[in-house]
Amino acid sequence: MHALTAVFAADILSPELGLLFWQFVVFILILWLLSKFAWKPITGALKEREDSIENALKSAEQAKLEMTRLKADNEKLLEEARAERDAMLRQARQTADGLIEEAKNKAAAEGNRAVEAARQAIQQERQAAIQDIRQQVASLSLEIAEKVLRGQLKDEAAQRTLVNRMVEDSNLN
Repeated sequence: MHALTAVFAADILSPELGLLFWQFVVFILILWLLSKFAWKPITGALKEREDSIENALKSAEQAKLEMTRLKADNEKLLEEARAERDAMLRQARQTADGLIEEAKNKAAAEGNRAVEAARQAIQQERQAAIQDIRQQVASLSLEIAEKVLRGQLKDEAAQRTLVNRMVEDSNLN
């Protein structure tokens, strides 16, 4: 048995020339079949896969650039919106301050007009009161003078003396 195994092992280890030829032919045939039917589709699929990966990477890079650009645009728009908001707030404050100042000025002017109108009304009332007092004083003075004159001019001699004095005074003026 040892001899058989040794012969069989020797056959495997040193094959015959014909076996080598057919192994070589089969290897070339398999190599040709693989190159004709398997490697071209496999390499085509690999090339197609490589191209799609490369296109995806390019698209991703473009998307990244676009996102960066959009982010910059958004920041710019936000900054413009903030500036516009600040300008609107400043304008609103200025408008409110202007309205408050205008209201104060109107109130002061209206108050001054009311005070002036009250002064004029008081002045008119005062003038009217003075005029009324003057009329009353004149009326009372005439009544008093009339009573005094009646009392003094009861006799005829006093009446003549008074008339003569009045005539003299009227000639002098």
